[in-house]
Amino acid sequence: MIRTLLYYFLCWLVRVGTRIICRIDMASLAQVPARGPLILVTNHIGSLEVPLLFAHLQPRPVTGFAKIETWDDPFMGWLFDLWGAIPIRRGEADVDALRKGFTALEQGCILAVAPEGTRSRHGRLLRARPGVAMIALRSGVMLLPLAHWGGENFSGNLKRLKRTDFHVKVGQPFRLQVEEKVTRQVRQQVADEIMFQIAALMPEAYRGEYVMMDKSTAKYLRFAVGD
Repeated sequence: MIRTLLYYFLCWLVRVGTRIICRIDMASLAQVPARGPLILVTNHIGSLEVPLLFAHLQPRPVTGFAKIETWDDPFMGWLFDLWGAIPIRRGEADVDALRKGFTALEQGCILAVAPEGTRSRHGRLLRARPGVAMIALRSGVMLLPLAHWGGENFSGNLKRLKRTDFHVKVGQPFRLQVEEKVTRQVRQQVADEIMFQIAALMPEAYRGEYVMMDKSTAKYLRFAVGD
């Protein structure tokens, strides 16, 4: 991933700007490995977390999927190109986008993936889509759950000139291991197990579709020990 002075300046600007308009609690970002390919699985609330997490994860090279419609806006298209985001056609098997994601992992990047596939806006977790399982299984790399909350209040707070409390918590890394035919049902269970790992990091009020933690399973998860 080629990074320019403009890229670094923008990351600095986002870090400074978000710390002015938000009270950011992200000490656990120190748990993100300093090197090596990684799939960062996280929830998706709105527009705030994308630049905020992207900038604060530096100097690690980070990329992620963004709906191709984003590039309809010339400025947003330029911005996402600068960040190295990968345009993806939602609702279909976008082979080109997946190939670019695998290439980024081969280059040692962090690939950020939101299993929900869309913004929740209200902050509560939505049901995961099974696509995340295919990406993780085909790549074979480590997954790291990251949960964030508070960003759903950003727009309202900004209108009232009030700072937003933005919380980030990082969980335990794991790999996937499936020793049976990978059916759609298996992919959905893998996706749900990943989402339960994200839900476990959040206050109960934000767990949404995954509030019933007693139903959480980890059949296909292999947690890292000294990895």
